[in-house]
Amino acid sequence: MYAITGISGQVGGAVARALLADGQSVRAVVRDADKGRAWAERGCEVALATITDAEAMAAAFAGTEGVFLMTPPNFDPEPGFPEIHAMRDAALAAIEAARPGKVVFLSTVGAQASEFNLLTNASIMEAGLRAASAPMALLRPGWFMENAVWDLPAARAGAIVSFLQPADHAVPMIATADIGAVAAALLGETWTGVRVVELEAATRCSANDIAAGFARALGHPVGVELPPRDGWEALFRAQGANHPLPRMRMLDGFNQGWIDFEGGDAEKRVGTTPLDAVLAQLVARG
Repeated sequence: MYAITGISGQVGGAVARALLADGQSVRAVVRDADKGRAWAERGCEVALATITDAEAMAAAFAGTEGVFLMTPPNFDPEPGFPEIHAMRDAALAAIEAARPGKVVFLSTVGAQASEFNLLTNASIMEAGLRAASAPMALLRPGWFMENAVWDLPAARAGAIVSFLQPADHAVPMIATADIGAVAAALLGETWTGVRVVELEAATRCSANDIAAGFARALGHPVGVELPPRDGWEALFRAQGANHPLPRMRMLDGFNQGWIDFEGGDAEKRVGTTPLDAVLAQLVARG
């Protein structure tokens, strides 16, 4: 039995589907019963828990061979990252109480970066989870290719707006289906201590690549517009952000190259899904 958090989202759902396809038993960890109903219909157990409820999470993790752990995205964290500190403490307490066979945590490329940025969320979680008694795999995927869904309306209109700059600067990306497959594979492996697993597609991708992929999928030219850096804060605040600096610094990190994989002793895995396949699927979905 494997407990999967975030199962109602893209990555958690991909992990669960990969495990089910392999004939494994899955416990869907959801916030409310409605979110678990579809997974119950697929034969999964359902456990109700939120990421900050250590007692409920411990019950969800109890008796499992492994746990896939992820935190909900927060693109506008408050100063000091209080939300992720609470999640870290609850997750660690739940793991220590439940003692699952292993844990795979969905981290991110750049989690090892020392400079403050949005991905500091993952850095804080990693630091706490390293103290867990269960074998721990810190899975660090690249930029999600599916993030391009936010560019689809603009691509249909003829030009995407990109904060990945310059437009030909390629960064590590990965499809969520590949993340799910690798996470499921890790849950089936045996190890001790902490391991770091880095995951990206065979080819790195730029804003130009995303525009070109959309052009092929849509059948018309798609350009790239690059908002100047000195206008980002006002733009993000106009979009509703209260604390835009962490996101701005994350983008700086990708653009300047200090957000990248750690290398060294980290394991390297490569996904098989190309960017064009993801973009074509986004277009087909509408």
